Amino acid sequence: MSQNNKQTVATLGGGCFWCVEAVLQRLKGVNTIVSGYTGGNAPGRPTYREVCSGLTGHAEVVQVSFDPQEISFKDLLTIFMTSHDPTSLNRQGGDIGTQYRSVIYYHDTEQQEVAQEVVRELASYYADPIVTEISPLETFYPAEDYHQDYYNNNQSHGYCSMVITPKIVKLKQRFADRLKPLEY
Repeated sequence: MSQNNKQTVATLGGGCFWCVEAVLQRLKGVNTIVSGYTGGNAPGRPTYREVCSGLTGHAEVVQVSFDPQEISFKDLLTIFMTSHDPTSLNRQGGDIGTQYRSVIYYHDTEQQEVAQEVVRELASYYADPIVTEISPLETFYPAEDYHQDYYNNNQSHGYCSMVITPKIVKLKQRFADRLKPLEY
């Protein structure tokens, strides 16, 4: 697995990167998260405006650095997969377009195998088929600075309170034992 000094890196997309970031950064073992873009075919570094057009092919993703001794890749993926709707193709709630697709970008074959295993294991929990894409990571582009740590810096923003806060509440109910001590 992609490890560096006991750190592993995962790249995940589950709709708006603000949502995925806000959920995963609360987990024990998660050290840093960078919101960004990957999976597209447009030349050069994409901008938020370009990605939102749906024309670049990029997905909004987060790149997560975590300590696999505190949280395994499998557990990270399980929480990720249950914090968004992996059965919804190219949308999460009101966010519609290929940039909001559910996707796991693997960094090596071990991550690919674990991702496939998690999708198989969770399939029976959903009425509809899981449509989460599992693809190799190519180039990751960090998003603009104002997208980083978005929820923590903008909790009173309408989107945050209406869409992200309920995800945080659900996370606390389902995975309380996996959360960092209260620091937000």
